[in-house]
Amino acid sequence: MKLVSFVDIESGRPSIGAAKNDKILDLGPVSEDKLGASMLELIENSGTLLPLAQQLLKQAPSQAWRPSTQLRLLAPLPNPTALKDCFAFEDHAVAGAVRRGETLPEQWYELPAYYKGNHRAIYGPEEEIPWPFYTRRLDFECEIACVIGKKGKNIPPEEAEKYLFGYMIFNDVSARDIQKKEMILRMGPAKGKDFANVFGPYLVTADEVHPEKDFSMTVRVNGEIWSEGHFKDQYWGFPLLISHLSQEETIFPGDVVGSGTFYKGCGLDLNRWIQPGDILELEVPKLGILRNKIGAPAEQRQLNYKRARPASHAPTARG
Repeated sequence: MKLVSFVDIESGRPSIGAAKNDKILDLGPVSEDKLGASMLELIENSGTLLPLAQQLLKQAPSQAWRPSTQLRLLAPLPNPTALKDCFAFEDHAVAGAVRRGETLPEQWYELPAYYKGNHRAIYGPEEEIPWPFYTRRLDFECEIACVIGKKGKNIPPEEAEKYLFGYMIFNDVSARDIQKKEMILRMGPAKGKDFANVFGPYLVTADEVHPEKDFSMTVRVNGEIWSEGHFKDQYWGFPLLISHLSQEETIFPGDVVGSGTFYKGCGLDLNRWIQPGDILELEVPKLGILRNKIGAPAEQRQLNYKRARPASHAPTARG
């Protein structure tokens, strides 16, 4: 099922729905509110509510399907319970090491690394992506995200697929110059990432797609193809990622897990940079097209917290 969160343009009422052929079936009034008002509620109760939604799709009369032009799509899951973004593509990791004049450490192959993102800074399709005033190097990352469908802990890899609710496109927006400074300090990323995470346009249930077959990815800027890739090139698949994340830690329905970008799925790998006003499109045919305009900073300035170093901490001269 291809699920959406939306706002009715005329009434301003938010709801959830199912999408098919540029039309949306509003699952709120059709179901007499049995499906709840939000995607998170549907996910948290998917065992009972998802079969009901599937039944409604089969029974809904044609007039119940509304043109998508009457609705404004939101991020499919506007309020994830957590956001963890992984580093699943070996070629992308190797390219980063080469840029730093390093070799990829052996530890990369021993466990899947990830960072914890800001699950409250969520944007959806057609929303303007903010450009933080402190960065000169705004970047995108074309990723696949999975959404967790049920609570679990210490999950074996062979059981992990049972915890998958669905998939969506994820743009992990990055301030590369700030991120670089944070990573040199062996902390973060934080201000280099936490200002914007973009999901959409659809959340497709796991029974409808197969990641290693269906997830071809294309990046376009102002209509020009910048890069193409495929999820099958990942080193760490979602079952292993989910299993790793759950070790001695509970995962919950509504948690979002990002794959990391494929090689050349970001401007950093391409050495090619988006600019204010650009139209960015990330396309995965089975998951839709995530389209956004790049915003402009209100005032270009830098973070500047330099303080005078105390004399006791001053470096001593060596001769």
